[in-house]
Amino acid sequence: MYAAERQQMILGSARAEGRVEVAALAERLSVTSETIRRDLTALERRGLITRMHGGAVPVEALTHELGMDERVGRRAAEKQRIAQRALEELPEGGTLLLDAGTSTLAIAQALPPRTPFTVVANSPAICAVLTTMPEITLIQIGGRVRATTGAAVGRWACEALDELTVDVGFIGTNGFDTTRGLTTPDEAEAATKRAMVRACCTTVVVADASKATATHLHRFAALDDIDLLITDTGLDAEVAETLRTAGPKVVTV
Repeated sequence: MYAAERQQMILGSARAEGRVEVAALAERLSVTSETIRRDLTALERRGLITRMHGGAVPVEALTHELGMDERVGRRAAEKQRIAQRALEELPEGGTLLLDAGTSTLAIAQALPPRTPFTVVANSPAICAVLTTMPEITLIQIGGRVRATTGAAVGRWACEALDELTVDVGFIGTNGFDTTRGLTTPDEAEAATKRAMVRACCTTVVVADASKATATHLHRFAALDDIDLLITDTGLDAEVAETLRTAGPKVVTV
């Protein structure tokens, strides 16, 4: 395989999966890790990817925020595993919060049919799922609904959240990184997520491993602001250890 063909394949994988890792690519393409690193450097120089620790992400992952329709089918198996593990953190007969997002939507869909919880949510899509569960008391957070993510955000949402104390909150993120913490591209969404973290006694971040080491414009929490990160086994072991050192418990499924 010529270098150009290999690099095109690497770029295609990065765009399809959200990220690529050096070791996995070397094994898959039967070349050395150093060859893959040279390919990644060439792609980065062309402005097509951004190098991260142990791999790379497509440049559009850091500059273009995917909508719900685009994200809901991505890494679906990983999100289902994350959702099942998140169920272990449910407070017994207590209150929980579900942030807008596809991982949190998977949690809503995975809740047992007869679930006696009070649930706070800012996503109309998640609220639509929860209204089919008769034993749930649903508190829907209002505000301006972003078309991209389907999240209610803004002053109304933040003021409502500031009046609440929730046992356990499940928060989504566009990126998690040991240096920058938890980040998202939109300022209003970051402010709403920040209010969610303040409202929760226990904060659980649910995000697949493609979000690892990614950073976006607006930070809404530091790693030591959260109690638990649930992600998938695609997370690099070295990255996982640095995240644990920064504060939260990290579980991969």
